[in-house]
Amino acid sequence: MCGNASSESALVCHGHVTILVVEDDVIARMATSDELREHGYTVIEAANVDEALCVLSGPARVDLVVTDMKMPGTLDGADLARHIHTQLPFIKVVMMSGQVPTPQLHEILDGFLPKPVAPTQLATCVQTLTPARLP
Repeated sequence: MCGNASSESALVCHGHVTILVVEDDVIARMATSDELREHGYTVIEAANVDEALCVLSGPARVDLVVTDMKMPGTLDGADLARHIHTQLPFIKVVMMSGQVPTPQLHEILDGFLPKPVAPTQLATCVQTLTPARLP
């Protein structure tokens, strides 16, 4: 589920959209971030929810968060999605996980991609959720 993603055309993003990638696996985080950068997005990386919350409370404008569901620490991706839904509802959330979210969590997500995510699937999903923003 991801908006109304239908094709892999028009993947290049024009404008300034900032995406926060939250993933504890460094290789998965780098691969996800690199893919999004290749499609023209500005990417901020966080290794866990605590780092993500610091970014979200800072000066950077974040348009969309891509998060894994399960991460070590006191908070996981589901907690992050709930926080964004209640405190920062203007930020879109896409979750990538090998686990299916609960129906309650699924309702607040803007997109869900089961792992492993196929190449360009994430960028296609993100493109449907983030219209280009002019500087």
